[in-house]
Amino acid sequence: MDNNLEQKYVCSATKGSNLVWQKTDISKTIREQSLNQKARTIWFTGLSGSGKSTLANEVEKRLVAMGKHTMLLDGDNVRMGLNKNLGFSDEDRVENIRRIAETAKLMNDAGLIVLTAFISPFIKDRRNANKIIGDDYIEVFVSTPLEECEKRDIKGLYKKARDGVIKEFTGISSPYEKPENPTITIDTTNYTLEESVDEIMKQLEKLLWGAIWKHLFYILVLQKPVLLLFKTFVAWIEKDLMNLAYIIL
Repeated sequence: MDNNLEQKYVCSATKGSNLVWQKTDISKTIREQSLNQKARTIWFTGLSGSGKSTLANEVEKRLVAMGKHTMLLDGDNVRMGLNKNLGFSDEDRVENIRRIAETAKLMNDAGLIVLTAFISPFIKDRRNANKIIGDDYIEVFVSTPLEECEKRDIKGLYKKARDGVIKEFTGISSPYEKPENPTITIDTTNYTLEESVDEIMKQLEKLLWGAIWKHLFYILVLQKPVLLLFKTFVAWIEKDLMNLAYIIL
């Protein structure tokens, strides 16, 4: 067996072995408390050239400016290291997304806000990523049309795909399955970069407010209402929505 195949199937060799998840005294909740934030994975999906990486980068900058602890996972960067043994066949694309989701989950467990920018073209793989990551998963569909992505074609990839130089290229010779029910949808042809980021941040805030109101009554009744109300008041006065979401959720 060559090295690539051996690496590809090393996980399957562990199936059925006596593996037990090792619990640690420092939980995800404790790590979130130490960072004063609620862990999330913001999963950007869309065609090549749609603006995923640019948007994820700008959203991360906004979050860091708010004092949040983040990590951005980008498609090309991950393929240069963690997934450098994977190609672009359907099988390898599935494994690519699985590894990224598992990595994002580990980072969420560390209390981080993770942003991912990957084409992730198949519905079933995004569903699997959601299943792996759980409730921390937020899907952002960058719905920029193929025609606009081809016009941009900064890397010249679409031209090479049209010329047959690149095989199995998403949108040309391999399908992109649009998300069925994304949390946020943004078409970058309709907005400037700053407007696009503003819209995403606004939608993220709405999402957090919805979660806050949903759980507020439950927490106030069953937890320490006086201390919680005080922390909530301070976060409210400071207009720190991410901290407010952490306190409430």
